[in-house]
Formats: sequence, structure tokens, C-alpha cells
Amino acid sequence: MRNGLYLAYIGAITNALIVGLSFLFTKTAVTESSPLDTLAFRFTIAFLTVSLLILLKVVKVDIRIKEYYKLLPLTILYPTFFFSFQAFGLQSVPSSEAGILFATIPIITTIMASVFLKERTSIGQKISIFISVFGVIYIYMMKGSSVSFSSWSGILLLLISCLSLSGYTVLTRSLIKSFKPLEITFFMLGIGFIFFNVASLVTHISNQTLQSMFTPWTNLNFVFSILFLGILASFVTSLLSNFILSKISASQMSVFSNMSTVVSIIAGAIILNEEIFIYHIIGSALIIAGVIGTNFLKDVRFFQKGTSVDKKPL
Repeated sequence: MRNGLYLAYIGAITNALIVGLSFLFTKTAVTESSPLDTLAFRFTIAFLTVSLLILLKVVKVDIRIKEYYKLLPLTILYPTFFFSFQAFGLQSVPSSEAGILFATIPIITTIMASVFLKERTSIGQKISIFISVFGVIYIYMMKGSSVSFSSWSGILLLLISCLSLSGYTVLTRSLIKSFKPLEITFFMLGIGFIFFNVASLVTHISNQTLQSMFTPWTNLNFVFSILFLGILASFVTSLLSNFILSKISASQMSVFSNMSTVVSIIAGAIILNEEIFIYHIIGSALIIAGVIGTNFLKDVRFFQKGTSVDKKPL
């Protein structure tokens, strides 16, 4: 059991590392292709990767179609709703404002997990989650960002995207008892592959731009970015997320998402030569402290002797 927890934490850190780096590769990809085409190509590569591994018998998936209907609500939340509402929301809301909104996902997830899964978090964990969220918001606010509410429609779409990711996290925690992580990943990527490719083709056909759909593939930077986004940022992260949720609670898993902000800052400094300011360091320290606290303060006592935080297993 303890080895499983260690693997879950290593997986969560790896997941945050890949997601943090994915922002850089997404920026590169969308300069050559539309956001919708990028998603279509991304999930095509991801689904082809897992399908190839299955065909080569590197991994095994028990494909029983009659049972996969149970996963449909999950795939509607993620990747369908999450990426769709995110893409449309970002058309009218700056990415800096979106970063503040997405920082609240651990709080939303904790509330949803408490309501639907009856997961309990200690006072120490609740404080740690808020510290982590504040760390992200602090970084964005020090950059001069704020949520202006100038575009209510865009903010609403992004909030639905946040709710979708939190809903996916909570629902996966429930479904992981009936499906293996790889089975969930296979179905998720398959739905993403179908949905975004159909949406992309319909858009190109209606705009009569089908001939330009594959033009970005002549650019090596785009190809490398899509391979990273498809294989690592879609297939590997989906598999890691589903595995992690089989070992730790939804709230513990979700707070790791804020670690991607720290990774993005470091990656920006190393790869893009972006300057790191003192507020980056302070915010990152708060994020890391919040992540550590959320995962290791579940048994800490905050009350007088003889009483303690509920220790019901997660």
C-alpha cells in the first residue's frame, strides 16, 4: 500500500511537470494551427499511441464495449467539455485571467469530493489547499493580472471548464473501482479523438479550408510540439491521473495541478530566458507548501487533547 502511495506521489509530480511544460508546446502549436486543429491532432497522436501499444501487446486493455457506457459521463466532462469550454473561453478572456480562475480547481474539487464521495479533509489540508491556490493567484496578481469580469460569457465558459475538470477528478475516483486506469485512458482518448476530429473537419468544410488543415505538419517545431502534446501531455498524463486517483483522494490529486505553475515559471526561465522575480519565488514556495500540507497533514491534530480531526480513510 505504501509503495503504491509513493508511486502515486511520483506520478503526480511527473504529471505536473509534463502539464507545466505543455504550455510552452501549446504556444508553439497554436502559432501554426488553430486551437481546434491542435486538439484534433493532439488526440489523434494520443489515441494512435495507446492503440499501437495495445496492438503490439505492450499493454493490455479488456475492451468490453457493453460496459464502456459507464464511462460516457466521464468523457463528456474530460476531455470534451474541459477543452471545448476552455478554448472558447480563452477567445474572450486573457490567459492571465484564466490562470487565476483555473487556480481555484483544487477548492472546487475538494467541495465536490466532499459532497459526492464523502471524502473528508482535515483543517490542515483545507488550509494547505487555500495556501496553494493563493500562491498561484499571488503570482498572477503580482504580474498585474486580475479578473475584470469584462467578459461574463468568457468567464462563465472557463468556470464550466473548471467544473468539468473537477467533475472528472471526482467521477474517476468513483469509477476507478470498476475499471483499470489504462481502460479509462483508452476510452477517454478515443472519445477525444472522435469528437475533436469531427469538430475540426466540420469547421474546415463549412469554411472551405480543408486543404489547409495539414499545412502545419510541414513545420518541424509544430510536429515536435504535437508529438509532445499527444504522447506525453495527453496519453501519459491521462494514464498517470487515472492511476493516481486509484491511490489518493480527489482533493490530494487536484492540488498537484497548481505545481504546473511552478514548472511553467522554471521552464520559461530556462528555455525562453524569461526573468524570475521575487514574487515568483514566494508564490512557488506557497504552492509547494500547500501541496505538501494537503498530502501530509490529514492526521494532524488541531484541537485540544482528546479530540482530533476525523481520520476516516479516504
